[in-house]
Amino acid sequence: MSTTFKLLSILMPCALGLAACSQPAQPAGPPPLEGAAIGGDFTLTGEDGEPVSWSDFDGQYRTLYFGYTFCPDVCPVDTGRAMAGLKAFEKEAPDRAAKVQPLFISVDSERDTPAVLREFTDQFHPRLIGMTGTKEQLDKVTKDYAAQYSLGEKNEEGGYLVNHTSITYLFGPDGEPIAILPTDAGSEAVAAELDKWVR
Repeated sequence: MSTTFKLLSILMPCALGLAACSQPAQPAGPPPLEGAAIGGDFTLTGEDGEPVSWSDFDGQYRTLYFGYTFCPDVCPVDTGRAMAGLKAFEKEAPDRAAKVQPLFISVDSERDTPAVLREFTDQFHPRLIGMTGTKEQLDKVTKDYAAQYSLGEKNEEGGYLVNHTSITYLFGPDGEPIAILPTDAGSEAVAAELDKWVR
């Protein structure tokens, strides 16, 4: 065996190993939410005051969170971790990350005007789109997406809290539910989950 051939036989597995590291993480099985009755088309008012529909993002992966901008704790933490995870994924796999459209639906339409929504979403990610709607619209979309919300009583200053589901969903290009992003585990876990499912 020549010296060159010996060298190639040693280096080839290493090269293959390095190539494998740059590939997307391979799922261990089907998506956790595969077949779940979650989703459906909707049209709400976006942060620019114009209608935004779920179908506007057909062909893209979508992350979706229900919350409100006046939330004192959970919403900014969950949204911050989800968007930090997306930013980390963008650094590692920019082409695949570009296929992900992040969305934020406010269940507090009384206070979350388009201008307020834009100020909120811009803090977390330049591509995050905020939207809201009438009570009837929000009741329907939260039901379709297995989420809940309820407005608390107003205090003397007119402020109030909103109880709501705190889940960040990941949907596929056809609007199919794929997984729940693990925001409770931090941005690195979110990035790893995106890497697992976004192709």
